[in-house]
Amino acid sequence: MQEKGFTRAGGETVQLAGSDIFLALQQGVVDAAEWIGPYNDLTFGFHQVADFYYYPGWHEPGATLEIIINKDAYIELPSDLRAIVKYAARAVNQDMLDEYTANSYRALEELVEKHDIELRRLPEDVLIELRKISEDYMQEFIKGDEMATKIYNSYSKYREEVVNYHRISEKAYIEARELE
Repeated sequence: MQEKGFTRAGGETVQLAGSDIFLALQQGVVDAAEWIGPYNDLTFGFHQVADFYYYPGWHEPGATLEIIINKDAYIELPSDLRAIVKYAARAVNQDMLDEYTANSYRALEELVEKHDIELRRLPEDVLIELRKISEDYMQEFIKGDEMATKIYNSYSKYREEVVNYHRISEKAYIEARELE
C-alpha cells in the first residue's frame, strides 16, 4: 500500500532488495528510501548518502512480526504444543519490538549527533493528503471483497478506539513529559 500511496501522490517508486538501497542512493538511482527504522538505517550506512531523516512513518506504526503455519498441521498438534507455539510467537514479537525500540532511539541519537543528519517532520498538509490517498486506495482495494471489507472495518474500528485512548494515555504522557 505504501507504494500505491507514493505513486498516487506523484512519486515514482522502485522496489529494491535491502542490500541494494545504499548503492541506489549513492548512485542517484533513487532520491529517497524507506527502510525499517533508525537502527537499520544506521547499520546500512544510509547516513553516508542522505542528509535528511523524514518522519513520521505515515504508512506504518512499526513492525509486527507474523508466523505463518499450515492450519491443518497446527490443528493436528496437541493443545499443549499449540499453546507453546502461540506464546512463543507472542514472546518473539514482543522481544523484537523491545529490541528495536531500545536500539532505534540510540541509533537516531547517533545519526543526529555524530553524523549531522537533519530530522525533518513531514508537513501536516502532506500527511493529510497521504492519509486521504491511502484511505481512497483502501476503499478501492476492499470493494467487492467481503473478507477484505470485514478485516478492514474491524481494523479501522479498533484503530479509532486505540487512537482515542492513546490521546489520553501515551500521547498525553509524552506531551506532559515535554513541558518545561
